Amino acid sequence: MTMAALLSLPAALALLLLAAHGLRFGDMGLLCACLGCAALLFTRWAFARTVCLVALAAGSLLWVDTALTLTAVRRAMGEPWLRLGLILGGTAAFTLASGLLLATRRARERFSRNADAAPVQVAAFVTVVALLELARAMAPLPVLLVDRFPPGYGRLEIFALALYAALLAGAMLDPTRAARLRPRYWGLFSAVFFLQLILGLSGLPDFLMTGSLHLPVPALIVGGPLYRGGGYFMPVLYLSTLLLVGPAWCSHLCYIGAWDDAASRLPSRLPSRPPGPLPRYAWPTRSLALVLVVLAALTFRLLGVPGTVAVLSAAAFGLIGVGIMLTLSRRRGMMVHCTAYCPIGLVGNLLGKLSPFRLRMDAGCARFSRCGACARACRYGALSERDVARGRPGLTCTLCGDCVGVCPMKNPSTHMGYRLFALSPETSRRVFLAIVISLHAVFLGVARI
Repeated sequence: MTMAALLSLPAALALLLLAAHGLRFGDMGLLCACLGCAALLFTRWAFARTVCLVALAAGSLLWVDTALTLTAVRRAMGEPWLRLGLILGGTAAFTLASGLLLATRRARERFSRNADAAPVQVAAFVTVVALLELARAMAPLPVLLVDRFPPGYGRLEIFALALYAALLAGAMLDPTRAARLRPRYWGLFSAVFFLQLILGLSGLPDFLMTGSLHLPVPALIVGGPLYRGGGYFMPVLYLSTLLLVGPAWCSHLCYIGAWDDAASRLPSRLPSRPPGPLPRYAWPTRSLALVLVVLAALTFRLLGVPGTVAVLSAAAFGLIGVGIMLTLSRRRGMMVHCTAYCPIGLVGNLLGKLSPFRLRMDAGCARFSRCGACARACRYGALSERDVARGRPGLTCTLCGDCVGVCPMKNPSTHMGYRLFALSPETSRRVFLAIVISLHAVFLGVARI
């Protein structure tokens, strides 16, 4: 066994002690998560070392907190406490020291696989853990499915989702691979979302967030609170997402948008052709749809229209959208539902400008190249000749990044790439991916009807 491998053994032992601590206090999720982190030490992924460092730092604080709590209890009861404090304090020191060994140069050399992707992967892993732990602690009911079936195993689901986010973020760093992966993981999210709905309707209410049913039509993010006069969780969540990643909700996180994307890729009776330009009727029809949703919701509320009628109206609106996907989106090879019908998409395009993320082309592409590869890949109609000449996508851009993956330049992320303040295009894209992949993994864990 090499010296680098030996340096990992104290960390593995420290994680096993934390797992035993979870078992002792009945926190089976903590047990499984610590065992999972220990297993990462047997890989060579660069992000695994940093993740374990964070886990060991948190573990040392957990031991200190446990020591202070238990010694305070013993002192209050007049029982001996010094030996207990020394044992737990020593365990905390050992956990911290094992992390310091893992931070040495030799240990870092052992964990060298995908070192370039490690910062993004670590950011995704830690962000998912932090957000899901916060949701788990603050929610008045179990928000994680695993907590609902074998109670107490929620941290196992958190660890699994964080690991999934880290691996996905690493894979998405390759722009050409990202264009193929995005529809797949977006479709996975939609499939999981609606599978939980089907299971909830089949008589398993634990698969529904609150145990009661809500209609999965995106327009209700606006219309629902206006009709009910309350229930602003989804609008707040939606707006928060827009602030973080702009209109990327519509290309990464919308459970219905994934259907439109899939429909636009289906074979059609017409000859195969690249996505067409944005239809002329797109802006008028989508603006009209938004106005109608708002007016209908307010009118139904003022007139006291029963909830059944409101639900049926919303369902009809959603079914029309599905029809548009299966006909127009499939025929045109572009996402007609999202760009010309969905009112939430319009809100996302407009308010998404509050986010600092942008897609831009450099001057060389806008003035000279114009090969059209990016326009042919865009299913949102956001790269017309006029848009390319201006050097930036149109308002229907959702930051999906498909255009970056097809750019023929050696470094496509600089020719057509993300922009965030004064950061380089590559760094901007990495920050964007870390955030949007983290949100995807969190939504995968908690987004239920």
